[in-house]
Amino acid sequence: MNARLALIAVCTALLAACATQPKPLQGDYTPITPRDAAASDATGASVRWGGRIVSVEPQENRTCFEMISTYLGSSGRPYWGSDDTGGRFLACRTGFYDPAVFERNREVTFVGRVSGYENRRIGGYDYRFPKVEADVVYLWPQRETVDVMSYPAPWPWWGWW
Repeated sequence: MNARLALIAVCTALLAACATQPKPLQGDYTPITPRDAAASDATGASVRWGGRIVSVEPQENRTCFEMISTYLGSSGRPYWGSDDTGGRFLACRTGFYDPAVFERNREVTFVGRVSGYENRRIGGYDYRFPKVEADVVYLWPQRETVDVMSYPAPWPWWGWW
């Protein structure tokens, strides 16, 4: 009986592990952050990077995204556990991505290859952006904020009933 329960538990855990990442985000990628890529030459590296949108730039035949990067959780979704970011990057993909949908601060994960670098200014600072030619643009659903209010039980009466 214990072996049967252990087998069911292992199978359930394996199925849950397989279902954690959306299919377009699955795969093996170079473990490098945009900050690391900006400090070296990672051209050609296969990456999965994500974060929040800073700006969206529709062009003639493609759309480019300026992103602020963060670490990705086990699902591939950007994880905002601290103020430490992984740097900034640009991601471009053929086609039109509407800035009204892909608006500032939305969470997006990209899969693609580092195709080069572009220098831009952030305020007065000259910043080297790694550029990703994206094969996948994965827009995450907006997170819902829920306020939870709990009230203490009317002790001692509650436990006596």
